[in-house]
Amino acid sequence: MIRALNLAERGRLNAHPNPLVGCVVARGPRVLGEGWHDRFGGDHAEVAALRRAGPRARGATLYVTLEPCSRWGKTPPCTDAVKAAGVRRVVIGARDPSLRGGGVAVLKRAGIRVDAGLFQRDVRRQNAAFFKKTTTGLPYVVVKMAQTLDGKTATRTGASRWISGPRARSLGHRLRAQSDAVLVGGETVRRDNPGLSSHGRGPNPLRVVLSSSLKLSPRAAVFSEGAPTWVLTGESSPAASKKSLERRGAQILSFRSPGGRIRLKDAFRALARRGVSRILVEGGGRTAAAVLEEKLADEAYVFVAPSFLGGGGSPTGVAGRGWPRPSAGPRLKDVGVTRLGDDVLIHGYF
Repeated sequence: MIRALNLAERGRLNAHPNPLVGCVVARGPRVLGEGWHDRFGGDHAEVAALRRAGPRARGATLYVTLEPCSRWGKTPPCTDAVKAAGVRRVVIGARDPSLRGGGVAVLKRAGIRVDAGLFQRDVRRQNAAFFKKTTTGLPYVVVKMAQTLDGKTATRTGASRWISGPRARSLGHRLRAQSDAVLVGGETVRRDNPGLSSHGRGPNPLRVVLSSSLKLSPRAAVFSEGAPTWVLTGESSPAASKKSLERRGAQILSFRSPGGRIRLKDAFRALARRGVSRILVEGGGRTAAAVLEEKLADEAYVFVAPSFLGGGGSPTGVAGRGWPRPSAGPRLKDVGVTRLGDDVLIHGYF
């Protein structure tokens, strides 16, 4: 199953909106065939592994990270291929919440022994976006920020290029490629003018800008070609601003904004309905604060550079009202620390 988990990662950039799935066909310690879901619309992991195993699969054990599908999608049901191959036993990492046990039931009716739950926690974490969207209707949210040792994300004049080093920035670009959408606030667009591309690390994500005021220049880099751009704004935003951005190809999504603030949970749910499973939130401080205050964040990457900027007015990674007590603020668990050149990456889950 560990091998199947590693194989599943090979579809990280292209399998969306399907989950990552890896599969190994074995007889005892001997591997007969292996496969993974490489791209949306392509063979599923079980089909690829069974094809490589060929007739040797009869009587063997199939290890697969996620429950085999039992209904038609872009391809025939995987359970058909498993039954036809004549495997004796199927070991599943985690059940697929969208199947409601249908895959397991089909296999058992065919007389195949099924065991589920091996490395279930690892499979669910590998497919966290798929599980969250399927069970809650909300996308998986990753918060990413780069800051100094004193918590600053820019100087007092607003300059932020570059706080982190090349290795940290390269990983940030890969995080964009692994996400369906990257989200920033309007202030970040005005101050930093980011293009939000993957810089060749993979497919460019959908670009999403959160702006209640719509005070955005149509000439901003985020409205350039290379990827679609959606703007989340309030219903009372100026109609002229909407039309100006739409002429640049942006899609405007309007939401109720009591007190001038969009309820992010409503906006994120709308993004999920439009196919977004994983969002990378890159800033600024007010946007990160809103995500954390509404308890929408699932994971965080915090890059810390070995420098100080000082200044009471310098931006910080998380702004907003703040929390009244140390115990009240959001806290990461399963924390890992990694050196990236001179920078340090702190990674964890909420």
